[in-house]
Amino acid sequence: MKSLYSVLRTLLLISMLLLTACNSPGDNDNPSQVMTKATVGCLVATDFFAVYFSAYIKPEGDNIKMTVQDKKALFRSYCKDMPTTGTAFFTADLVGSELRETPISIRIVEQELTGDDDSKAENFKDIRTISEVPGKLYPRGVVEAQAKLDKNGYYAIYLMVGGEAATDEDRLRIPLHVGVDPDAKPIRTRIVMGVGITLGLALIGFVAFRFMRRRNNL
Repeated sequence: MKSLYSVLRTLLLISMLLLTACNSPGDNDNPSQVMTKATVGCLVATDFFAVYFSAYIKPEGDNIKMTVQDKKALFRSYCKDMPTTGTAFFTADLVGSELRETPISIRIVEQELTGDDDSKAENFKDIRTISEVPGKLYPRGVVEAQAKLDKNGYYAIYLMVGGEAATDEDRLRIPLHVGVDPDAKPIRTRIVMGVGITLGLALIGFVAFRFMRRRNNL
């Protein structure tokens, strides 16, 4: 029996590792820019600079009419997907001391999806500028901004090192999608998870069947 328990424990461990890999969050707009969920905020990076980004949303309406879910949303940080419209507060912690010595400007825009794949930056175009902050130094390493996101859809925050004259290499795009469940898993992830669980259970059943068959033949 000990050998059976050992095999079953190993198979269960493999299944758990598969599920962990499926749940690993991240968003890769292009090979030069990566957005990955980290311990504190989300790491958004290009080949030249990086920030830890967090977004908070104050839902529309007064405190009296706010639902329990709305009140919880006040204290939750988001990376990309945000559940509701309202006043959004953005924080980006600069990675590297050199960024604190260079002016950074901010532009928050509404975007339109022009392609089929919303994970690629080139499939979007800016249609409205919501807020702009001129280039200035952030010696403490924390960039903050806010904007009223008044309808569901796609938005983006541009951090530009050197101001508006920044080149593409010095421009960091942080994508936002308002009006979606941040906890919903993509269909592809759910399929992979289902396949992983099914294979794990099938392996466990097969090993148990072989073990019992061998035991009965003894």
